[in-house]
Amino acid sequence: MLPEAFIRMLPEEIGPERARTVLGALSEAPSVSIRLNPSKLTECPFTDAVRVPWSPYGYLLKERPVFTLDPLFHAGCYYVQDSSAMFVGELFRRVMDRLPEGTAVLDLCAAPGGKTTDLAASLRERFDNRFSLISNEVMRGRLGILRSNVRTWGDPQVGVVCRDPSAFSGHPVFDAVVTDVPCSGEGMFRKDAKAIGDWSPETVDFCAARSRRILSDVWSSLKPGGILIYSTCTFNRKENDGTVAWIASELGADILDLGDFDPVVRTEHGYALLPGLVPGEGQYAAVLVKHGTPETLRTADVFSLFRADRPVTPPDPYPTFDLDRETALRYLHGDAISIPEAPPGFLTLTYQGHPLGPGKNLGRRCNNLYPKDRRIRMDIR
Repeated sequence: MLPEAFIRMLPEEIGPERARTVLGALSEAPSVSIRLNPSKLTECPFTDAVRVPWSPYGYLLKERPVFTLDPLFHAGCYYVQDSSAMFVGELFRRVMDRLPEGTAVLDLCAAPGGKTTDLAASLRERFDNRFSLISNEVMRGRLGILRSNVRTWGDPQVGVVCRDPSAFSGHPVFDAVVTDVPCSGEGMFRKDAKAIGDWSPETVDFCAARSRRILSDVWSSLKPGGILIYSTCTFNRKENDGTVAWIASELGADILDLGDFDPVVRTEHGYALLPGLVPGEGQYAAVLVKHGTPETLRTADVFSLFRADRPVTPPDPYPTFDLDRETALRYLHGDAISIPEAPPGFLTLTYQGHPLGPGKNLGRRCNNLYPKDRRIRMDIR
């Protein structure tokens, strides 16, 4: 049951006709979508998938498969992400020509890692290894899933940290900052019952104030002329256009107009993705440029500066051995496997050519060295 105050508020925020569309969509089942890792996969592994209009890597699926039972998922070949959330990555791609070689980017509120991995894919295609991406999560309880997803994605130019936004102040080292701030979560109501229970007009006020505190704390870390992408998963003006107007006037920035993205709704200062008009959940995003003349500053080593945890890429990988699906799932489950046809010694075990993890083949058996914290816990039979 949606809060009565929310139902009354929504027509004032997005218009009566759009409100009816959204309220109808919130009673329907959510869509399912994935985003490919272009460093590992170039074709969607699911049949009858439809491309997400604003993502070169995104696909909408007709039904939700059991992703846990797909070795490609564990190999980081794709990331399960709502199609609306992919819009932030498209805005980032639209302004990448403003970023210099060796660019440094901060994803401030990053868990569980969807936007980080989207940014990483675009940065790698544009700059190869000549970029640095700091993926930050302030909540320690959410840090584990962020680290796991970044590690599975496997880009060595992404570093994970756990810091309060104020810890970045005083260091004007970032060419772009992406802030998917904690919000009242109106756009997630059909996926998150807790968001419905937590919502109130007072929650909206609290979240808007918190967003402005977060932005104030991190603002000095963005270089003059740097890019800020601000996003929420909510509908109300106070947290969306109202906060963007506040950033522009109080912190000092110009709001960028990046044109139309039909059927995304243009708002006064940004873009709204509304369920029923788009297949995904509710999302808002806007792009700003910080006032000031861009300076040619020495590129800081942000990984060292913020003591970032980065995925380890072995310089001399072990010989590889490809597993069939059944054996791959038993390996990912942590079970003993037998691959007598494989060479003896340490191996990198793969599925369809994509690395899963290490093992030590002893002939009749192969010691399973897949990390315990990443193993499949469900029944794989």
